[in-house]
Amino acid sequence: MTDFISNSVIEIIRYLGYPGVFLLMTLESVNIPIPSEVIMPFSGFLAMQGTFNFWAVASVGTLGNVAGSLLSYFLAEWILKMRNRYGLLKIILSDKHLEKTNSWFLKYGSYSIFFGRVVPVVRTFISLPAGIGKMNPLKFTYLTFLGSFLWSLFLTYVGFFLGNNWVAIQVYFRKIDYAVLGITVVIILYLIFGRRKKKIIV
Repeated sequence: MTDFISNSVIEIIRYLGYPGVFLLMTLESVNIPIPSEVIMPFSGFLAMQGTFNFWAVASVGTLGNVAGSLLSYFLAEWILKMRNRYGLLKIILSDKHLEKTNSWFLKYGSYSIFFGRVVPVVRTFISLPAGIGKMNPLKFTYLTFLGSFLWSLFLTYVGFFLGNNWVAIQVYFRKIDYAVLGITVVIILYLIFGRRKKKIIV
């Protein structure tokens, strides 16, 4: 499945060029599992060959991330509006959870958005809690742009520097993805079951 996605990404970029890079990076930021670790290094490799321009690749990747992140942000806002219509959403997004999310983003939102954009797995979904936490849209866009630019620039450079060997980095990034995903799952399980145990004890 992973190889199929990677090959599809490569073919789309070869066929569409810069618009393909923009489209794929946008989709990646709308919570669709398309690895930027393939999109940008391959585009950087094409820049090394002279097919693309290095800075154009990094910029287009960044703009795609920002566009997708804003879509994800406003999707979260829409979900909030819909929660009063559907009981399940109201249970998942209770008033208590929303209050905690809002207060958390008031304290740490800037750090989480900026650094979250350069952390595999997290970067794909960070926009949803930002929208649920009603973070200032302009601030969210600004921080998303900065974090996304650093990530896009780094991955483009990796592909440019490694040339034909750019595919070698996929193995390392895949391990990082699994590690981050595992840590995230553990944290979520702790928050769910840990709090339940505390309530039972009380």
